[in-house]
Amino acid sequence: MRTTSALLTGALVGLMLTAPFIAVLYLADQAASLPFVPYALFDWLGRVLPGDVITRVIDGMVTVIHEFDLGETSSTAKTIENWMGLLTFLAVGVAAGAGLFAARRAFDARPDERTRTAPGVVVAILVGLPLILITRHIVYGEGAAFTEVAPEGTALVWLALAFLVWGIALSRAYSRLYPAPAAAPVVSAPAPDSAVRRLNRRQFLIELGGASAAITVIGAGVGELLASREERDLEATIKARREAAEAIPAGLPNADAAVEPAPGTRPEYTPLEDHYRIDINSRPVEIDGAEWRLRIHGRVDQPVELTLDDLVTRYAPRDQYVTLACISNPVAGDLISTTRWTGVSLRDVLADTGVQPEAAYLLVRSADGFHESVDLALVEDDPRIMLTYQWDGIALLPQHGYPLRIYIPDRYGMKQPKWITEIEVARDEEAGYWVERGWDAVAQMRATSVIDVVAADAAYADPATGAMRVPIGGIAHAGARGVSRVEVRVDGGEWTAAQLRAPLSETTWVIWRYDWPFAEGEHTFAVRCVEGDGTPQIEERASTKPSGATGIHSVSRTL
Repeated sequence: MRTTSALLTGALVGLMLTAPFIAVLYLADQAASLPFVPYALFDWLGRVLPGDVITRVIDGMVTVIHEFDLGETSSTAKTIENWMGLLTFLAVGVAAGAGLFAARRAFDARPDERTRTAPGVVVAILVGLPLILITRHIVYGEGAAFTEVAPEGTALVWLALAFLVWGIALSRAYSRLYPAPAAAPVVSAPAPDSAVRRLNRRQFLIELGGASAAITVIGAGVGELLASREERDLEATIKARREAAEAIPAGLPNADAAVEPAPGTRPEYTPLEDHYRIDINSRPVEIDGAEWRLRIHGRVDQPVELTLDDLVTRYAPRDQYVTLACISNPVAGDLISTTRWTGVSLRDVLADTGVQPEAAYLLVRSADGFHESVDLALVEDDPRIMLTYQWDGIALLPQHGYPLRIYIPDRYGMKQPKWITEIEVARDEEAGYWVERGWDAVAQMRATSVIDVVAADAAYADPATGAMRVPIGGIAHAGARGVSRVEVRVDGGEWTAAQLRAPLSETTWVIWRYDWPFAEGEHTFAVRCVEGDGTPQIEERASTKPSGATGIHSVSRTL
């Protein structure tokens, strides 16, 4: 009973001391670019946990975001991931407090002042050392490319001291709550009764909780104020890159298309700031473009190391309007975006290296630890496969892969690494990062069609008949295979062809529109599409893993 009570008290104290510890670590991260251990721990767990566990976590997050309409999926998921990192670290602290208190209560038969500090040092070593090593591996390990961080030596000293203070604080809190018995005086005095001891413990816990709350609020608040500069920095980065860029073409290539989107259809071209982002880190890798090199080696006659300027000046640039989707995107999800990619044909770059006859694959590796294999025959057959250095006419943003990412038509984003640092030309294929975790090795984009809007407020009278019509619209996409037909069904009736707007390119989504003859009441609208070669969209519903979601999208509206 005594040990159980100490365990629960220790868990509470662990919570009270770990929360401000997190706030202090966060403040140090924002103020001095010192590593933030909770995020490093979460990123490490994402690399070592089984693929099925990671998949369930991803599916769970996407489901919760959609069910409760929590906002745009990729940014909301990133926020959830960050909170999961914080809670994981907090759980470690709670467990450490509970373990220390329970152990000392069970084994400190004759506690004295000499034991006030030593157990805390032991806890700091047992808990802090593994977490420091994990953080070092993620932030400073081989292949890590976090440039906006403090020097490694400074960071390690800081983390060691921080964990030491936290461990000693846990141990001293125990000594305050369970003090050693005083030496017997010459004239015995009445010992404090249990009620007084409980009052003293309660008072100490209240004081500790107040101090913990104050430090947590102040540290997190100041850290958030400093963190808000990241948003300002992003805006400044976009502005600066637009000013430095050559003239960006005005308008879109299909500006004169005959079919107008139904009012309320998503933007045909995704604003750069709104393009979805999925990656394996809590924070994007930041790379110094001036120091960056692309190493191409392996089964080539002439290994090379190319600068970004080499890619821009030595090779003819390619522009391609591209719709990219995440393989974790559910039917009608928002993990899909369209922008203009600019880069160089990978086939042209490889031609200068002298690829050897036995080579069959490219092993593409990134600064964030991501990796993927690309079939060399695919590269040789398709000049659109490009090493991309610009989106929307400006250099890639850090969160979208600066300075270089790859584009492979007709493949989900999981096959297209960002922050590329190395391409090894090899004979044998290696399983990519997500393929190792159970996802499709090919990851060809599934055909999909989505209803974005039933625009009842834009209803109009048909000039020919006078009947009221309601514009319905959305997008359809089939990777690089194109969309030849979109059909809409109302209340389980016949499928009726919709109008298709000319797409931005053969690798983007198609905007469709159907002007429905209005009928008052509750109605269910469904949509399906047909690929460019006549292959119908898969109507059977399937989850995202392992090959991407399929199924018919439908919505119900009362008009």
